[in-house]
Amino acid sequence: MLSRRITRQTLFAAGHWTRPSLVVGRIPQSRILTTSTTPPPSKSTFFRRALQVGKWCGILIGSTVVGIGVIGGSILVHDAFTYNQKHLEGVPVSPLFLDDVRGGPKNLPIATRFFQENEDEATHKLSGKPRLVIVGSGWGAVGVLQTLQKGLYQVIVVSPETFTTFTPLLPSAAVGTVQIRTLIEPLRKIIARLRGHFVCGRAVDINMNERLIEVETIGTDGNVKNIYVSYDKLVIACGSTSATHGVPGLENCFQLKTIGDAQAVRRRLLDNFELASLPTTSREERKRLLSFVVCGGGPTGVEVAAEIYDLCQEDIIQYYPKLVGEDISIHVIQSREHILNTYSEVISNYVEDKFNREGVHLITNARVGAVHPDKVVYSTKDLQTGKKIEHEIPSNFVLWSTGISKNPFTQRVSDLLPNQVHRKAIEVDSHLRVNGAPLGTVYAVGDCATIETNIVNHIMEFVDIVDKNNDGKIDYEEWEAMVQAIKKVFPSAREHISQARDLFDRYDFDKDCVLELNELASLLQNIGNKLTSLPATAQVASQQGKYLGKKLSKLSKQEPILIRHGISATDEAVSHPFEYHHLGNLAYIGNAAVFDLGQNYSFMGGLLAMYAWRSVYWSEQVSTRTRALLMFDWIIRGIWGRDLSKL
Repeated sequence: MLSRRITRQTLFAAGHWTRPSLVVGRIPQSRILTTSTTPPPSKSTFFRRALQVGKWCGILIGSTVVGIGVIGGSILVHDAFTYNQKHLEGVPVSPLFLDDVRGGPKNLPIATRFFQENEDEATHKLSGKPRLVIVGSGWGAVGVLQTLQKGLYQVIVVSPETFTTFTPLLPSAAVGTVQIRTLIEPLRKIIARLRGHFVCGRAVDINMNERLIEVETIGTDGNVKNIYVSYDKLVIACGSTSATHGVPGLENCFQLKTIGDAQAVRRRLLDNFELASLPTTSREERKRLLSFVVCGGGPTGVEVAAEIYDLCQEDIIQYYPKLVGEDISIHVIQSREHILNTYSEVISNYVEDKFNREGVHLITNARVGAVHPDKVVYSTKDLQTGKKIEHEIPSNFVLWSTGISKNPFTQRVSDLLPNQVHRKAIEVDSHLRVNGAPLGTVYAVGDCATIETNIVNHIMEFVDIVDKNNDGKIDYEEWEAMVQAIKKVFPSAREHISQARDLFDRYDFDKDCVLELNELASLLQNIGNKLTSLPATAQVASQQGKYLGKKLSKLSKQEPILIRHGISATDEAVSHPFEYHHLGNLAYIGNAAVFDLGQNYSFMGGLLAMYAWRSVYWSEQVSTRTRALLMFDWIIRGIWGRDLSKL
């Protein structure tokens, strides 16, 4: 065999040997193998792929373990430095704390000092600064606290509630879409940046001569105890109450302005569903229990109706007897022709069409006459005869949301001051100073305040400024100067006096090229009638609070410089008047939302608009903590639904 192999190799090398050619046709068909064009993967390819998969799985598992370890270690380190005993022995206490200092018209205890004043050097220095007292805990008060600079004032917040509330989401909290804790932020955490003090009590009276606020607190024996809190500057930001319009029986209604209101609404809703589910409840009584009436077609009323509808459609019909779902009815009573009448007409029509499709009963051009424990009485006018027709809706749940009115403290402030005749709020000037109060000492922001729009009341002030020859007449040159003065005092009047020449010629009735006082009064009266009050919304209150916080900071820092140069340290010297910048209105309408951005631009729709609405409210949260809680609440509601437990 070896010799044959060598012989063939030798012949091949010599060129005498050739390989025999293969003739396929001569091979039997049974021996021909059919194969694919792609060769099968080898074992080495599978091995390499297995190694890659194993490598990435190992990286994933390793990074997860490392991440968990880092997070766990961080928590451990945080706990190690957090849970330790703080030694508080030897904290200095001022002798004024131990003395019962009394004074004021009623000889009440005066809170002249606070316990925190001597805890550290920074807080002790603040005790010598001007005292800024803020009454209230709403959007206006928080706006002041957020923009006020540290170290300029000794800040004291007076409020019966120890937290601030994100009021736009109260309708969601009332049905369990979000939790109550998500909407609140402790006031002491907010004022900690300013090293401020907090007094848990309700302001009930004021003495502007002695600069004292009377605060109603609860004593150690559980009884009411009133004290005085002194101030150098006072900011009134205590909000408003719902307007009654003289309707009897409002004690049978719910409101939605506070956390307590949302909790009461939630309890009544769940009570009604449970009672309606009892087999002993009659059909007529079940319909009354499941009839929900909302009085007021504004943003709050519309959002409450939408949230109740969502609750019924997404949770009640799933976990309660189907018979309960069949008897549910939702009614919205509106005194105007359309709901959301302050929004654009396109939005009002869109929301009305949506509610009609979903079976929400809209009752427009109607007046509520009385609210009884078991029914609501309202009236409409017959379009043909004009006669008033009375109707009744049996119900065990009525929400009242129809405008605002003064609360007791703002009413007391108005009664003490001259020319405070506004029925709904305290009148302030364009610098948010309370009219009639000592200049630069008392301010008001938010729902409890309204900026004055009656320009004619200041006619003599403007005449004194521009009447150079003191003849009691205003020529065109003086009128141009008056226009500039009006713009400074009433910024909202700018667009109405932009055509100065046209106004001058129109009201120069005798065509003598000057405006007499009666002609000037008619002109200013006409301009004032065109000015409208700002809406009582969270957006307005927040902007006013932030403006006031920045202005008070400037005033404190620049006051020594102004006095040194012989200039009065007034608001006008450091800041321009308040100007409201409208950012749009929005409302939730049940897994959808609407946006009225002004300038005839609006946006409305389903889920996309709803997530835009959520994004706006999420970004407006007071703290990162409430943002996280709000996100978790929306996720929990989306996966597991609302909590139907009554606590």
